[in-house]
Amino acid sequence: MSRYAGGIVDAHHHFWEPSLGRNPWLLPDAAIPFRYGGYESIKKDYFPDDLLADAAGFRIVGTVTMETEWDLDDPVGEMRHMASIADRFGLPSGAVAHAQLKRGDVEGTLEQLASIPLVRGVRNKPGQAASAATAPATPTLLTDPDWQRGYALLARYGLDFELQTAWWHLDDALTLAQRHPDIPMIVNHTALPVDRSREGIDGWAQALTSIASAPNVSIKISGIGLQGVPWTAENNREIVERTAEIFGPDRIMFASNFPVDGLTGSYADIMGGFVTIAEGWSDDEQRQAFLTNAIRIYRLDPALASA
Repeated sequence: MSRYAGGIVDAHHHFWEPSLGRNPWLLPDAAIPFRYGGYESIKKDYFPDDLLADAAGFRIVGTVTMETEWDLDDPVGEMRHMASIADRFGLPSGAVAHAQLKRGDVEGTLEQLASIPLVRGVRNKPGQAASAATAPATPTLLTDPDWQRGYALLARYGLDFELQTAWWHLDDALTLAQRHPDIPMIVNHTALPVDRSREGIDGWAQALTSIASAPNVSIKISGIGLQGVPWTAENNREIVERTAEIFGPDRIMFASNFPVDGLTGSYADIMGGFVTIAEGWSDDEQRQAFLTNAIRIYRLDPALASA
């Protein structure tokens, strides 16, 4: 066991160009409610060379870029744009698109997305209640029959589903995962463990344990910063270690969520923090979490494992 210094596939980040005017929330005058507070500093173009500069000192061999809340009427256009970035820079290695699964014409969108070699899956945020206490009275798209019909189509086109919702909705997500075992589900941002009280952490861990019972579900350890709190290994260690314990070494992936999580710490703070937390893991476990799980789960070029 030693400090990990091998190749890394950053399994969740964003490349974007607000200068194109296609991301409403990143327009100069936009100010949406945001879990990290003010976000003016990330309203700028962010390309692979920017990520690699932020990640100086780490051996980034591949990345998976996530949809950026591009104009809703053009999800295919966003992925074509991402493919052009990959052609220009050699990154990303894979991409996750957006699609409104509730739309009656979503199948045509999925068919077009699946025809773009870079695309691996779809994210359509289902919404969430403000707290665990209000969740029972706040249904999300996860229980909407029309949305579920769109979800079922993912299998036909070989697309994964990226789930971003708070942990108090994971019971509905588990039902969906069990109903569609042929659709890989990837939980984003560790199911958002924002409440770090003992009750909050225990509730989050119980929800993770439940959804981890579905073998087609994996999870990304990312997006665990806290508003106004500097990112450190110490204040995130329990979240990382409990996630790894619950899902096991073959279903976790470390990811930066840059540039968004740059609002909570530097790339060295975050990815370096993951390295510090994982120091006690076996060499194989570290390599899985930082590299090979992402290659397998996202069906990336196997050569990245030896890059």
